[in-house]
Amino acid sequence: MTDPAGTANPSEPEACAQAAGPDGTVESEEPAGTGRRQPRKRTRTYGAGRQALLDAAVRVVARGGLRRLTYRAVAQEAGVTHGLVVHHFGSRDALIEEALAHAVRVSMNSSMLEPGTGRAADFSAGLADMVESGPDLQAFQYELLLEARRREELLTHLRELYEEYFEATRRELSQMLSRPVDRGLYRLVFAALEGLVLHQLVFGEREVTEEALARLRDLLGRLAADPDGA
Repeated sequence: MTDPAGTANPSEPEACAQAAGPDGTVESEEPAGTGRRQPRKRTRTYGAGRQALLDAAVRVVARGGLRRLTYRAVAQEAGVTHGLVVHHFGSRDALIEEALAHAVRVSMNSSMLEPGTGRAADFSAGLADMVESGPDLQAFQYELLLEARRREELLTHLRELYEEYFEATRRELSQMLSRPVDRGLYRLVFAALEGLVLHQLVFGEREVTEEALARLRDLLGRLAADPDGA
């Protein structure tokens, strides 16, 4: 049994007396009562690094919602003991915050939201690939957005992290249009991108995402060619 934070009930025995060190290795020995003692075997589990644990947390939430996020659930997904998750994060709230920051960083790197070329044709070129290659990452962020309606403490972190998305969109549009971009425009463009991600995540239809992005790039190219158009 676990409490809501995923910590172990003292009455629950650990199977086969396993324990993990900070490096993610697990020592095991023959269970008591077998009549023989075997030498300890030291095996390295997969996914023991901090980033691997964050990836595991993202998958747990994406598939089961935030209510499923416990130390033990993350440990099981990553293939380590729950003590290793506690060792890295200390609290469930810290795990949530770091997993969210991790998700935003990975999404920013893979979405080509800010290619830096200033060309409309390059804008968000990797968006459809990002959804196909990392659906759990996108689902995780939407799960937390919905949960923030019920848990106000999440809203502050989400707002701060989403500012990174907004600011990246503003910078790229400003370079593309060769002029300052107001909040209404960059928020509108980002909302269009986020809607496309959500629809592809739920319905598939990558071709619809690509068609819509082509139209968006065309519109942005027209704005770039018309200094008085925005």
